[in-house]
Parts: sequence; C-alpha cells; structure tokens
Amino acid sequence: MSRSNRKVVPECAHALNQMKYEIAAELGLMTGGSAGGADTEFASELGGTASGGGHVNWSQIATRDAGTIGGSITKRLVQHAEQVLKGL
Repeated sequence: MSRSNRKVVPECAHALNQMKYEIAAELGLMTGGSAGGADTEFASELGGTASGGGHVNWSQIATRDAGTIGGSITKRLVQHAEQVLKGL
C-alpha cells in the first residue's frame, strides 16, 4: 500500500499548519524565535516569545510528541466535523 501526504483539499494546508503550531504551543514545544510565519493564538502564553511567535525544530521533536500533535489535529478535526454535521 502506498502512502502519500497529498492533501485532499490543498486549500486547507495553511489552516492545518497553523493548527499544528497551536497544538505544539499548547504542549509546550515552542522554543522561541519565529514560527515560520504561523500565527499561533497561544504561543506567547505557552512558551513563545513576547513578539508573539515561537519556533518548533521539527527534526528535534520526539516521535511520541509528533504523534501527539497529529492525534490532537485528528481529534479536533473530528470534533469540528461532528459539530457541523449535528447542525444539519
């Protein structure tokens, strides 16, 4: 079976990337500096710099932490979909 990181909806890439940085900030994985242009809502409160950003060195993230970030993204997307479907 072939695996691919191809986005089903390419227009959502920015939102998913922003969510990734928000979750990293919530987990305390932000190290200061620039978040590569990502605007993280909680970065300054949870370890980002006072200038409002933070940086995650993704090559230094433990596999467990990366899995936690991915799992949290999935959980939030499922919760959002349930809320949307509940309104139909």
